[in-house]
Amino acid sequence: MTRLYVFAGSAIVLMLSTVTFGQGAKPAPRPGAGRLDFEIAGAPLAADPVDARVASILREVKPAQIKAAISRLVDFNNRSTISSTETDLKPGTGVLAAADWVKAELDGYSKACGGCLEVSFDESVEQPGAGNTRFAKPTPLRNVVAILKGSDPKAAKRMVLVSGHYDSRVGDVMDTHSFAPGANDDGSGAALTLEAARVMSKYRFPATIVFAVLSGEEQGLNGARHLAARAQAEGWQLEAVLNNDIVGGDTTPGENLQSKQRVRVFSQGLDASLPVEQIRQIVNIGAENDTPSRELAREVLAVGRAYMPREIEPVMELRLDRFLRGGDHSAFSRQGFAAVRMTDWRENYDHQHQGVRTEGGKEYGDLLKFVDPEYTARVARLNIATLATLASSPGVPQHVKVDTTNLDNDTILRWDAPASYGLAVRYQIVWRETAANDWQYGVDAAKYPGPGENSARLPVSKDNVFFGVRACTAQGVCSQTVAPVPGR
Repeated sequence: MTRLYVFAGSAIVLMLSTVTFGQGAKPAPRPGAGRLDFEIAGAPLAADPVDARVASILREVKPAQIKAAISRLVDFNNRSTISSTETDLKPGTGVLAAADWVKAELDGYSKACGGCLEVSFDESVEQPGAGNTRFAKPTPLRNVVAILKGSDPKAAKRMVLVSGHYDSRVGDVMDTHSFAPGANDDGSGAALTLEAARVMSKYRFPATIVFAVLSGEEQGLNGARHLAARAQAEGWQLEAVLNNDIVGGDTTPGENLQSKQRVRVFSQGLDASLPVEQIRQIVNIGAENDTPSRELAREVLAVGRAYMPREIEPVMELRLDRFLRGGDHSAFSRQGFAAVRMTDWRENYDHQHQGVRTEGGKEYGDLLKFVDPEYTARVARLNIATLATLASSPGVPQHVKVDTTNLDNDTILRWDAPASYGLAVRYQIVWRETAANDWQYGVDAAKYPGPGENSARLPVSKDNVFFGVRACTAQGVCSQTVAPVPGR
């Protein structure tokens, strides 16, 4: 069954298309005829509504535009962060020249939209020392940041961010002169971020969207750490960070195990730096897989199913990152922000952190010819749909709690309204079996009124499922889920 909704005034059209199962994991068949409490209380989650405006925006993403941006970044020869201190580079090469070009591109997008983007360098200086062995001298870093302010004065306080890093390297991280094209790592993520800014700057969204092209990733996530610390210090209401690093869809001839239909989504689970008592509580209730970053990853999966079911499948990876590697999203996670990393299904290490050369008939180096712009465009659309959805949602519910006052087979959930939203909000309660990774069932919270405002009492045992609460607009655009913590 396909439903069509038309809302007067805002002219938003939402379509819910037929899917065989819901937003989350498909419920497993059960032996016997009896239904369980969590099956009776709700329904298998349907795919989230599709906003016709967002679907139209996605069609504006151009693989040729992405390829041209990656090609231009490659032209800077070596974008090593520490090349900012060199004085003998060929004119028009090096990381500072690349930063100037990225800023000029964003300035151009802003000019085209009447100055809608606030474009600036986010600058810092890294000092050498015991914890900074990849810096030989004081080194300037330049993140390039473009901010698309939200159209709603209240909702504009909320922010979502997309990023990729523009620095590159060869095997020797201190080499500032050898050809380091960095086409996939991470010209692809930088070009994706630029394309998102180009396309989305033509439109307005209630909340604020930040496009960040980051520096210093290869030296130790330095640019991301600086921006994340700034966001924390300035009190940004940053609800989501989508980091894209190595999203070029490696196209090495003869590589038959790469999947151009999948993109991995990594996210932080239990944060080992938390106080011991807090870690103990999280482990006791089994909530180590329900961190804000994991809920953001589930939202990316939901958006992919709604907008791109035949183009790309985001796959949730229950790890912060790959073995022996790290990414800029972790810098935001450490500051307490929900953050994920998207990356190719299979990486080719012959085309990462390698000098450009041919040995034994094998080509090494991160060259443009090994990048698939069509794949990067699909990942860009996934990012844009996620950003647009979150920026149009009411924002996340606050202070979500599950009542643990009494031994009871019912479940009482309580929450506060989103922090910066002035219109009517409806709430969706979702849940999954404790052995499932993604949300399986859902219900409108109004069906099960609780003991007070913004509460619900469900005839489902809290011991057998994990619950979450989403905030939704009247048109059905929902935030990412927030998992409850025990409350009395």
